[in-house]
Amino acid sequence: MYGGDVFVFRVFIKSEKLTEMYAIAIDVGSTYVRCGLINLKGEITYSFKMPSRDVLSEGEIIALINAAVRKCADVTESKILGVGIGFPGIVEHNVILGGADNLPGFSNVDLGALIAASTGLNVIVDNDANMMAWGEMQFGAGRNCSDAVFLTVGTGIGGSAVINNRLYGGYRNKGMEFGHIIINFDGPPCSCGGRGCFEAYASIKALIRDYAQRTGQDISGLNGRVITRSYLAGEAAAVEVMERHLDYMAIGITSLINIFSPQKLIIGGGVSGADGFYVQEINRRVAERVMADAFSSSVIVPARMGNEACLMGCASRVFSTPMLLQSNGSN
Repeated sequence: MYGGDVFVFRVFIKSEKLTEMYAIAIDVGSTYVRCGLINLKGEITYSFKMPSRDVLSEGEIIALINAAVRKCADVTESKILGVGIGFPGIVEHNVILGGADNLPGFSNVDLGALIAASTGLNVIVDNDANMMAWGEMQFGAGRNCSDAVFLTVGTGIGGSAVINNRLYGGYRNKGMEFGHIIINFDGPPCSCGGRGCFEAYASIKALIRDYAQRTGQDISGLNGRVITRSYLAGEAAAVEVMERHLDYMAIGITSLINIFSPQKLIIGGGVSGADGFYVQEINRRVAERVMADAFSSSVIVPARMGNEACLMGCASRVFSTPMLLQSNGSN
């Protein structure tokens, strides 16, 4: 995660030449590596994704990132200011201290230096939830907010907080692991090695697990959208597991609001915008549990940008780095 100041990139635009500059944005996931070429207006002018689910080694992931950067760079003759990379795991000063549970390797890997050496471009690496949150703050559901908490609900639960217009990651950027709030100290095992974490109860992976156990189906044919459709159709098993999932989501979010009292708590992920019911149901449950004063100025909203949030956050972070603009603005 990021420990320094983050500013809106428009502050540093001082030259007409900068309007011809681009950032390359990379979103590294366990299923796809997504890539976008983004200009200073916040427009994605070119994008694609590359499968990563069958990648078996750390080196192969790095090779995929390098290939994505080169493919993006090849489509423009304009100046590329830098590369922003959103990566799952703990990130400090462009170094992956601990990789995601669903990606191989990545322990104390200076990913920023490796990609910079390979591509010759400036590189900024941060936790993917931070990049998603910053994309939502600049272009989506968090616009015009100074304080917000962001949750992304998928295979795991990622999180980020913006406090007084700055990303906050705790000391040395090792905090904000919202998915690992303990719901039950003697609960089910979590991917982090602990037990009873918020993620172990409320992730989409947990929702799928519970539905498969309830129905006897193979999890390979299930995802959050399938279960959501069944829930909305009134299927008993789907209603049971979704109601339990919503309760667990509300428990975790109640804790976050009691701690942060944000202007907005923004929920992203595959089912967060499903027919509007998801956030509405969580909001109703939270209102029954939360400290009233902490919730008095807060609203719970769905993320707006979907898969583009991380890419936009990556680009905005490149554009908001003054040393990069100063080193390129006079060329």
